[in-house]
Amino acid sequence: MVSGADPSASWLRGTLELAVAAVLAEADLHGYAVVQRLAELGLGTVRGGALYPVLGRMETAGLVEAEWVAGQGGPGRKTYRLTPAGRARLDQEAGLWRDFSAAMDRLLTVRKDGTGR
Repeated sequence: MVSGADPSASWLRGTLELAVAAVLAEADLHGYAVVQRLAELGLGTVRGGALYPVLGRMETAGLVEAEWVAGQGGPGRKTYRLTPAGRARLDQEAGLWRDFSAAMDRLLTVRKDGTGR
């Protein structure tokens, strides 16, 4: 593992829905803006082939709503908005993530300082 490298693709794949929900909690965005925001946050490059199926599943589950918005001098864009159910799911999943992250931190700390088995 290299310090400063993009996160593992498998880590991101497993947490992409949570990351997308967190970004959409900040603002309603079109898909490319979601990709840009995830990259700004240090989560690496998310391709449309990974993002749009997640957004589609979230829409089917009632976690996001999509709306076509006319473009300014260009084509329209589908903009995504987190629904109240999506916000509730985000809060729930964020709590579970914090618990999981704390457990991993404990595991890695034990391994680092040698106090584990």
